[in-house]
Amino acid sequence: MGRQIGIEKCYQFLLVTLAFLLPLTVAGANITIGVIGVLWFFSGDYKNKLNSILGNKLSVASIVFFFVHVLGLLWTEDMGWGLHMVKKMWHFLLLLPILLTITKREYVEYYLLGFLIAMTVSELLSYMVWFEIIDPFKHATPQNPTPFMSHISYNPFLAIAIYLVSHKILFDKNIKNITLCGACFFVITMTINMFITGGRAGQVMFLVALVILIFQYYKGSIVKSIFITLATIPLVFMIAYNSSSMFNQRVNQAKSELMGYSKALETSKSGASAGLIEQSSVGLRLLYAENTLRIIRDHPLIGVGTGDFPSEYERVSMLYHPQVKLFTVHPHNMYLLVFAQLGILGLISLLSIFYYQIKMGLSSTTQFSRNFGVALPLMFLVIMWSDAYLLGHFTTTLFIFMSSFLYKTYEEA
Repeated sequence: MGRQIGIEKCYQFLLVTLAFLLPLTVAGANITIGVIGVLWFFSGDYKNKLNSILGNKLSVASIVFFFVHVLGLLWTEDMGWGLHMVKKMWHFLLLLPILLTITKREYVEYYLLGFLIAMTVSELLSYMVWFEIIDPFKHATPQNPTPFMSHISYNPFLAIAIYLVSHKILFDKNIKNITLCGACFFVITMTINMFITGGRAGQVMFLVALVILIFQYYKGSIVKSIFITLATIPLVFMIAYNSSSMFNQRVNQAKSELMGYSKALETSKSGASAGLIEQSSVGLRLLYAENTLRIIRDHPLIGVGTGDFPSEYERVSMLYHPQVKLFTVHPHNMYLLVFAQLGILGLISLLSIFYYQIKMGLSSTTQFSRNFGVALPLMFLVIMWSDAYLLGHFTTTLFIFMSSFLYKTYEEA
């Protein structure tokens, strides 16, 4: 009994440590995950662990998603890249099922506190780089101050942090005045930080988070929720557009790229027009999507295999756009990638993860788990249209970690 209590305390210390390290360091987070894994595998009680894993529908869906990737190796030609993709899916086979068995409801506030402290550190350093108080380091530049990860990952982290603190402000009736003031200040500075960096998908995720919070707060009145949303979102957009040169530039760039995409494709036989597409992030995403849909059209049932997307994309691209000689290993869209690789079965296995998240979130016995349990999958479902966010280390680990305590099958539930 004493040994088991000691192991449980060790787990909780490691989980809080992981929550803190997750936004700051890949190596530190991976080492912590490794220690958790070793402790879990050698701590016994395997029957109860297995029952907990198989008794959680999200855990089962996660494992199935992994093994669909393994199954896709059977018809792949590029086994090397296929094994690389399977390796990237290890979070769904091991990390989520393991974490689901060791997270505890009574420690959720400590997990979130560790995460928010780390985000505060990251935000502070981001501002110090932006104001040129300190020299840029790692990923940060004065124009795009995201120190510990690229802006593609940083802004989704900010969006999650803003949602968590905003939820505390709106729904915690026992919050003290000094805590309330600090939380409001945090939300304001985080929101400003969101729009001085270049992560457009994270900015969209932030707007989605605002809409979700509005509907959750005014859940008794759909009309009021819609009215406040229609008033708030354009206002936030216009303030950001007129006050942030980075956001202004990125919006105008996206608009210009979108308008110029079709024209560039029509004249893509010329090297100049092809070059315009290659230099356009929006144009490239549209081109990636167009070519990937051609792959899906030819292989709708089982896809091209876990490892064959890069070679198949190159073949299709050379066939339809021979002058645009820029290939990719994924189409910057999680749905299209999985559909192209693994067909309809793969897409269903991916969507089943989000289905069970929303279902379990709605049935949660606590307000926080119910609200955030719905918000987390909705926010990821939106941003995965613009990139493969369940392939990147930072965002995948964030998704898995938050899921591990939101959708745990608690004994008391």
